[in-house]
Amino acid sequence: MNAIQEMLKAHPHPAVMGRGVDMGLLSQTASELFDCAQACTACADACVGEDQVQNLKRCIRMCMDCADICVATGRLVSRETESDMRMMRSQLQACAAACGICAEECERHASRHEHCRICGESCRRCEQACNKLAGAITM
Repeated sequence: MNAIQEMLKAHPHPAVMGRGVDMGLLSQTASELFDCAQACTACADACVGEDQVQNLKRCIRMCMDCADICVATGRLVSRETESDMRMMRSQLQACAAACGICAEECERHASRHEHCRICGESCRRCEQACNKLAGAITM
C-alpha cells in the first residue's frame, strides 16, 4: 500500500464512497497523475537540453502545462472533505484532454527523443485513468 492509498483509507469521511468510485481507482488515478506530472517535468527539462531545442518549443510548453494540470488534479482528487463531484469530474475531464494533447505532441518526437516517448506513454496512461475515474463518478 502506498502513501496515497494509506491516506485515502485513513480519511474519516471519504467523499467518494457511495458515489460509484472505489478507493483503488481513486488512488491509482492519483498515482498516475503525479507520475505524469513528473514525467512531463523531466521531459520538458530534457527537451531544453537538446541541440535542436528550437524545434521542441511547443513540446516544452505542452509538457509544462500538462505537469501543472496533473498536479492540480492530483491534489483535488486527494482531498476528501466536502468534495464536489461535479468539480472533480470536470477537472478530470480537463486533465484527460491536457494529457491527450501533450501525448500527441510528445509522440511527434518519440522516434528521435526517448524522453518524449516515455512522456507520451505516461500521458496516455494518465489520460485513460482520468477518463476512467471521471466515468465512474455518480452524482
